[in-house]
Amino acid sequence: MTEIQIRKGEPVDRALKRLKTRLEMDGILEEVRRLRAHETPKERTKRKARAAAKRGKIRYRFTLPKAPGAAEAPVTAA
Repeated sequence: MTEIQIRKGEPVDRALKRLKTRLEMDGILEEVRRLRAHETPKERTKRKARAAAKRGKIRYRFTLPKAPGAAEAPVTAA
């Protein structure tokens, strides 16, 4: 269960904002919205396609080949 610690003297609205941010990062809000109503097969397919595209974009970003000019500089003995 997601929880946050309220800091001493912290306004309630600030703590709520931190909680909402944490819930969004954990994916809980998205799951609640999805389970609130019936999801048609077409909506499910679109949701899964969006998730796959997001995963693919992240994979592509971290597997890019290094630029040719960015090779390591040769070590010279002085």
